[in-house]
Amino acid sequence: MYPYYVLFSEDRRADEENRLWFYNGMHFPEPMTPFDIITAEAAYVAIGEMSTRTFCIPPAKGIDFRILNGYAFISPTPVTDPAAIQERAQLFEKRAGYYYANWRSIYDEWKQKLIREIEQLKAISFPDLPEVEDEKIVFERRGIGTSYDLLRSYHQAIESIYRVWQIHMEIIMIGFGAYFSFYYDFCKRSFPEITDQQVTQMVGAIDVSMFRPNYELMRLAGKALELGVADYFKPGAAPKEVFAQLEQVEAGRAWLSEWNASADPWFYMNSGDGFQHHHRAWVDDPTPIFNVLPDYIARLQRGERLERDVEALRQRRDEITEGYRNLLQTDADRQAFDQLIGLVRDVYFSVEDHKFYVEHWYMSVFWNKMRELGRVFVAHEFFQDEDDLFLLHYTEVYQALFDLLLGWSIGAPSRGPVYWPQLVARRKALMEQLRKWTPPPALGVVPETIGDPAIVMLWGITPDRLRAWLTPAEGEGNILRGFPASSGTVEGPARVISSVNELETVQEGEILVCPVTEPSWAPIFTKVRGTVTDIGGVMSHAAIVTREYGIPAVLGTGVATKRIRTGQRIRVDGDQGIVTILD
Repeated sequence: MYPYYVLFSEDRRADEENRLWFYNGMHFPEPMTPFDIITAEAAYVAIGEMSTRTFCIPPAKGIDFRILNGYAFISPTPVTDPAAIQERAQLFEKRAGYYYANWRSIYDEWKQKLIREIEQLKAISFPDLPEVEDEKIVFERRGIGTSYDLLRSYHQAIESIYRVWQIHMEIIMIGFGAYFSFYYDFCKRSFPEITDQQVTQMVGAIDVSMFRPNYELMRLAGKALELGVADYFKPGAAPKEVFAQLEQVEAGRAWLSEWNASADPWFYMNSGDGFQHHHRAWVDDPTPIFNVLPDYIARLQRGERLERDVEALRQRRDEITEGYRNLLQTDADRQAFDQLIGLVRDVYFSVEDHKFYVEHWYMSVFWNKMRELGRVFVAHEFFQDEDDLFLLHYTEVYQALFDLLLGWSIGAPSRGPVYWPQLVARRKALMEQLRKWTPPPALGVVPETIGDPAIVMLWGITPDRLRAWLTPAEGEGNILRGFPASSGTVEGPARVISSVNELETVQEGEILVCPVTEPSWAPIFTKVRGTVTDIGGVMSHAAIVTREYGIPAVLGTGVATKRIRTGQRIRVDGDQGIVTILD
């Protein structure tokens, strides 16, 4: 079902067993269908190339990956030779330095590149195969038929996703590099007692595109009150039913017009992290977040403020920054600190801001574009459902497409209608079995150091954290330890969830416990008192959002969802990184 090169194998056993492999539940929380492997392939090739051969990040050469029982395990590839690190540092300083010196203009251009890619992807079409070709092909002397158009469209879509993930990593890898290699290192050397939270607080208080979809929901709640249609929004109501009712009245149609204005592009926000096709966008299915609207309406009616107090966050950020700046002894150190703060605030913004453009807007359009091709196969009885396409690897889709085109071109039966439905049925059954397996947090050998900034900052993977996951401390049955992501201490009942479909169960004042948070979960952070995750580091979405909302959080516990039950009272100490099960 999966390509040979992504599987653990006997011929690579010696190397594989001497490396660390950890489960990437952050990006691939569920077993992967064969087609969805394309997101791992495109992403990890781009990470490797940008880290190793383009910007030459000194201690890291990218990420290798394997699929085990459908789940993605990844392994950092470090640079261990001091001479090689020094040689790469010189290249990195020159190449990344150019980007850092021109960061704002480069990032603005980067966003425009992504928007163009999205528009080009939307323009790709998968034409129906006609009984007889249009006579224009003859009289306009085209000489090229529909079979070529269909084949070209598929190649264009596949080229597009590989190109976009190259563009994605152009920004993100050196973004992590700036934070980890320069700013973080400077702070730890200059202020030995500084905590990781204080390091991040000095560059926080950001207002990025990832918050915009939630702001649009808040705006729509206000519009419902303004237009007098708030009573249509009841907890548990199905979006289609509410939309149908609103369509019957003038004020309702006005509200629907406001919804449509928000939807493109801000509701191209999928329910996962964009890497798996079944995590649908709000624009396709708003069900997972629709219950937020009656909650927001009720809170507005009570006179509550929905938006974050960004100004208060910035004031606190500036106070912390000034306090540490005053500890520096020389003008040269203060000047270096000021330059680093300026750069890293821009970079920190981009690291979170970029996600909407790639993982959500682009990927939502990409998955739907593949569904358009799936409908072509359904029309010719290769598949029963458009989503059956995702049970094939993208190279197999090419094979099926060629089979279809050859049979159509000569008017003979294709083999596909007999071959593919049987294979798809077997793979569906296998996927159901894979979902029952619980992947371990890590495999292999824990290294002495992890030099890849993305591994440390995004996943929160350090040797100490891995050892804690794999060998839990004795005598601490009610204690879980993780990364202190957002300061403060809070107690309350736990709500353990594993997918966006369970968000509607979260009640006001509960503490969210989950494998990892997704950007589409932003509306829930206005309700919960604290957050605990299995996975996550200082630059993960969960860390950034909890700090921005001022919610105590402990991330990267490894086992929280297995050790904590819904309803148990727990204490979250976001300063020490400790979760205590009180019941």
